[in-house]
Amino acid sequence: MKTAILLMAHGSRIPEANDAVREIAAMVKEMTGYDIVEVSFREQHLPNIQEGIDACVAQGARRVLLMPYFLFVGAHVQEDLPEEMAQARERYPKVEFAMGPHLGVHRKLAEVEVERIAEALTATGWH
Repeated sequence: MKTAILLMAHGSRIPEANDAVREIAAMVKEMTGYDIVEVSFREQHLPNIQEGIDACVAQGARRVLLMPYFLFVGAHVQEDLPEEMAQARERYPKVEFAMGPHLGVHRKLAEVEVERIAEALTATGWH
């Protein structure tokens, strides 16, 4: 049974800002080996989440893992994204849907921040 991964990001009014999640999706695809890794946006940019789900199903997905690319628990993570999944279940009753956790608090995120701090200290000459 073909499984798709759908990264769901907030979206930005600045189109180029949305390219970052596309780069992350490409890395996820390479690292996981999943054939279908798509990107969608809750606001500000297309494809929206339902269009992202459509893209997954159009590629033959029978299971779609919805992954919130959000740092914090907020209204989108707690309310809006589950509503999107409920809509998808109504639209595609023969497709299985599940939602993974948002990024939240994770040691690897702290490690990335430490790397960025080191880069900034070096760039400023303070290190």
